[in-house]
Amino acid sequence: MRSPSEVGADAVPLARPLPADTFCPQSRRSFVLIAAILASALGFIDGSILAIATPAIRVDLGASFAEAQWISNSYALTLSALILVGGAAGDRFGLRHAFVAGIALFIAASLACAVAPNPPVLIAFRAIQGIGAAIMVPGSLAIIAKAYPKKERGRAIGIWAAASALTTALGPVLGGVVLSAFGDGIWRAIFAINLPLGLVSIYLLLAKVPADAPTEKRSLDLGGAALAILAFGALAYGLTSMSAEGEGQMSGPSIAAGALLLIMFIVFERRQREPMIDLSLFRVGAFAGANVATFFLYFALSANLFYLPMLLIAGWGLSAAEVGFIFLPLSVLIALLSGPVGQWSDRI
Repeated sequence: MRSPSEVGADAVPLARPLPADTFCPQSRRSFVLIAAILASALGFIDGSILAIATPAIRVDLGASFAEAQWISNSYALTLSALILVGGAAGDRFGLRHAFVAGIALFIAASLACAVAPNPPVLIAFRAIQGIGAAIMVPGSLAIIAKAYPKKERGRAIGIWAAASALTTALGPVLGGVVLSAFGDGIWRAIFAINLPLGLVSIYLLLAKVPADAPTEKRSLDLGGAALAILAFGALAYGLTSMSAEGEGQMSGPSIAAGALLLIMFIVFERRQREPMIDLSLFRVGAFAGANVATFFLYFALSANLFYLPMLLIAGWGLSAAEVGFIFLPLSVLIALLSGPVGQWSDRI
């Protein structure tokens, strides 16, 4: 046992030994949960409000339809390509360290988005925002699972899920009301609001939560991540350019290049000792089927969230506030049914 003089300033005095399945004392676990909820709110509020704000951004920045698509695509591209690497970073460097780094990068990119002078700059910073989210999003749930012992974990995750669903539900309504009240230029405040939420989350993690030990010294598959970004980026550019004036001739070559890069990604991952995704998992029917179903589900949901607000605002002339309330039933049902459906899935 160490003497009081040997205990570091950041050490947490323990009344009893910690359970083997947690790194965090019971008195500090609530801070982990609050920080995780606030960090999740960054991503959920940002995404749900941006769907309503896209028409305002187009008007204020003079963005074309293709540029408006890339304001959304660039974020989704880096997030989806790097999220597995972000999860591995938590294993290698410790969840608290990786989580804080992801939040810091996300809010820094958010502030840059808030002052973007034109669509290309906004698209670039949205891509950086996606990199931060790729580290932050997996860390949010993982740090709860690591901080709470198994017997308390389900309740903590349920609180996190309910709070996340609530922020998702309120995002479009609040965004629509604010845009209608203050005009198109207020879209910049949507990104600036991430600063106070992120700073509070970082403070709680650094000041109130002890650091967890890395679980494994696994390598980060940065080569695979780069190939994934290039492959999906080329495919997305090819599909987007179909509707862009003067860029239709690039559609075919971009899609072909994306398909070739995707094949290269698969070959590269099969030869990696520690790939970011184990492709052999897709031989499992349940795993492959669930991924295919999820792809089509989110393909449809994302399309609705992107195109419907622009149709209602730019095409039908509705106000942003009206569109926010139109989305309210969808958001409320997601919030109300997420918990019960999770419990039903456990049973059946």
